[in-house]
Amino acid sequence: MIDMTAPMWPPNGLAFRLRPATLAVAALALGPVFASAAQAASQTYAGTGTSSRALACLIQPDKQADIGSPVIGVVERIEVERGDTVRKGQVVARLRADVERANTDVARSRATSEGELRGALASLELAKIKRDRAVNLAEQNFVSREAVEQAQSEMDVASERVRLAREQLATSTQELNAAQAQMAQRIVRSPIDGVVIERHVNAGERVEEKPMLRIADVSLLRVDVVAPISMFGSLDVGQELVVQPELPGKARRKARIVQIDKVLDPASNTFRLRLSLPNADGLLPAGLRCSIDLHPKPDAASASPSARPAAARADAGR
Repeated sequence: MIDMTAPMWPPNGLAFRLRPATLAVAALALGPVFASAAQAASQTYAGTGTSSRALACLIQPDKQADIGSPVIGVVERIEVERGDTVRKGQVVARLRADVERANTDVARSRATSEGELRGALASLELAKIKRDRAVNLAEQNFVSREAVEQAQSEMDVASERVRLAREQLATSTQELNAAQAQMAQRIVRSPIDGVVIERHVNAGERVEEKPMLRIADVSLLRVDVVAPISMFGSLDVGQELVVQPELPGKARRKARIVQIDKVLDPASNTFRLRLSLPNADGLLPAGLRCSIDLHPKPDAASASPSARPAAARADAGR
């Protein structure tokens, strides 16, 4: 089947030549072999042989947020850059807000203007004095009862003017709150603590539905693992596993299983599980490949005689 007329190993020693028909036959013949080998490896992994002791995994941020604008506008300034650490509520971007700023100033002027209210209060005070004077004169029979009623009516009108002035002042305050809310929509704040990992816009760009920034929370990391189906049932939620990041100088860390898929993947004979990895110090970056050591070797410190319990050392002495 192999073309023996052609040199099996050329002078460069890199490849050998097969006819197209030979390649097709070889692929059909070796396909079941590869499938059987993969199945045997999976069974050996779950058995006592443990020929493979690690599972591949990926470390990702636990939370990611695409920051956008709640209103359509033009970017005035981006306050952060990629790689910056931000806190929840921190301003990360601003949109142009000339019109909203002017409306806020007008509303503030109306809400803080108390001239009309003070005038209405002065008129009410004068109306009260006139009413009291009319009552005294009526008791002495110097004015008629109609004069007292007229003075009372004038005081009632002045009281209504005071009430109307106060309502208008309250309405102006609500208009100021609405203008300030519209103004606040032009200021984009971070919804979480995290790190800026992507920046999509610059000053002068128009934003509608496009996200402006992407922020990731790296204080708690998520470890995604794909395990062979033969291991299903041997892992439990809450169990701790050892994660080894594929980054020089990074030590192993413990992560806790928080989720195990209940639906398996029959095509690949695998299932997924998720681990939670604390990273409060922020020393471990996200986006790393890693491995899960299911049978970790004991640390050197724990294996040394000095690390054993005192009772064990005493028993050994006996």
